[in-house]
Amino acid sequence: MGGATKIGRRGGQTPEVLGIEVDGQTRCVHYHTALDVVAIKMRCCGVYYACKDCHAALAGHAIAVWPRGEWGTRAVLCGACGAEMTIREYLDCESRCPSCGADFNPGCRKHWHFYFEGEEE
Repeated sequence: MGGATKIGRRGGQTPEVLGIEVDGQTRCVHYHTALDVVAIKMRCCGVYYACKDCHAALAGHAIAVWPRGEWGTRAVLCGACGAEMTIREYLDCESRCPSCGADFNPGCRKHWHFYFEGEEE
């Protein structure tokens, strides 16, 4: 995988997250502020990645965007507590984890269109 880091916590209960230099809260070499604690399960491969850039570097295929009809899928991971939320829960959470209250980077909204159909800022 050349430079890829896999993380898994809580005895395997938290999904594995792939990326480059991923820390224990899903931050990577591309996005590593205190608020960058969200990983997205990619629709194309069903694997959590720290970010779109990590996916581009490691997956070997293009990202498939989640269509609106599948926004009930648990595909967003809070790196702070390990909670999985549905896409809809994430899009509606106002940049705060509904499970633990951790703050998420509000700037991530600018990238939603890479992951979720029709979600451009």
